[in-house]
Amino acid sequence: MNPTLPSGSGSPPIRVGIPWRMTSEQREGNRKKLDYYFASVRKAGADPYDIRLDQDPAQLHAQLSDLDGFVLPGSPADVDPARYATAKHPKTNEIDENRDRTDFAILDHAFETGKPVLAICFGCQSLNVYRKGTLIQDVPAERPGSIAHGQTDLPSGVSKGDLEHSVLFSEGSLLARLNGATAGQINSSHHQAIDKPGRDLQVTARAADGIVEGAEWTGNSNWVVGVQWHPERMPDDALSQKLFAEFVAAVRSARGSVVQKA
Repeated sequence: MNPTLPSGSGSPPIRVGIPWRMTSEQREGNRKKLDYYFASVRKAGADPYDIRLDQDPAQLHAQLSDLDGFVLPGSPADVDPARYATAKHPKTNEIDENRDRTDFAILDHAFETGKPVLAICFGCQSLNVYRKGTLIQDVPAERPGSIAHGQTDLPSGVSKGDLEHSVLFSEGSLLARLNGATAGQINSSHHQAIDKPGRDLQVTARAADGIVEGAEWTGNSNWVVGVQWHPERMPDDALSQKLFAEFVAAVRSARGSVVQKA
């Protein structure tokens, strides 16, 4: 684990684990996009630690036990559709079994111990599959007529950068409360999305075309939220800042009451 800047004096710093986005990026030491998550967690007042994807189960369990909460980041890979009993679509991206395995181990631990989770983009999809939900494997192919949700929807030659589109948050949801209204604006960089929601996951955000953009855990009081957009790439956005701040506050609150498993 790589320690980061201290999050303040007094009580022990909040320790948030973030898995590498993909095995190849870990192998190459390519931290460019991973560090967006690190910066957002630090800004919210916690210390981020990377979680390697090639650890054996005992090593991984030991590290997870030493962490207080988790951010599941985006990834260039896609969740293995075999995990939700579906054949692989021709436009499904490379599968990274190490990332799938690590995410599921993190979620096993988090749900067993009551540690909060913020799941972003691929992480949101991974959370949904973990809870026995399914995915749209390619939005343009399987939902023709949808608005553009990422670069895969754009013609060649268009300049790169996240797209943005409107979103509607469910009234009374955590996301609506953080946004201060049910209507909002988010960035968008994905070609997959939640199809059938997983068990005890409530869809609380949709784009104008109906594509799911957020889901919240309702099974118990633990703080588990999945968002399809990239708040870590909107550091000056009020909703993004509040989302990370709310997550870190939940981790701080939960730390004293988590049940450590042997």
